[in-house]
Amino acid sequence: MTERNQSSESDGSCGCKLGRIGDQYELRNLDADLVAYWTGAGDDQMSTRELATYVNQRVLETALQDAGVLLKDGEVENTYRLLTDDEVSSGTRVQTRNELERDGVPIEQVESDFVSHQTVYNHLTSCLEAELESPSDEERLERSGDRLGALQNRTAAVTSDTVAQLERNGIVDIGEFNVTVSVTVTCEECLQEYPVRTLLDEGGCQCGDAGESAE
Repeated sequence: MTERNQSSESDGSCGCKLGRIGDQYELRNLDADLVAYWTGAGDDQMSTRELATYVNQRVLETALQDAGVLLKDGEVENTYRLLTDDEVSSGTRVQTRNELERDGVPIEQVESDFVSHQTVYNHLTSCLEAELESPSDEERLERSGDRLGALQNRTAAVTSDTVAQLERNGIVDIGEFNVTVSVTVTCEECLQEYPVRTLLDEGGCQCGDAGESAE
């Protein structure tokens, strides 16, 4: 397997994580591709979340090639899904990682080199000075979803800490516990309830569809 430089210094134009990863894995034309995809028009435009997946799949592909793994069509995408998709069971994820390790892929290092969509955004705007005339609808939805998700996670963490402290002080009696925070949005027109993330993903409720079908 090819030895890759783990130095924190980048030979490229910037020293952020994405810049270092691009140099480390020799991802040619990465910056140009990122700018082109991010600022593209219509179907050619990609969100920062999609771009993070694009970068991470290229990182994984390079690591697999360095280890001498013969790649079939779609194998990189499927392997990445098995490593990152929340719907994949922990057992399947562990099995996938073990198989990669047996193939000589330093999977722990590879996973630590994966980038987030926020890292991509910072690289585009700060390092490459790329900009959009205005955020796309998809970008607005992603940012809103991330903000709401952070608030839910914060609420869950505060609740968990509070209950644990009360339990330690003998004020409440509870065994092992988990805290789940769910925010539901109800449309007063059709009375349909949606988890807020579902509402954002679907782009609204079914009122409009119902109205169109009735015409």
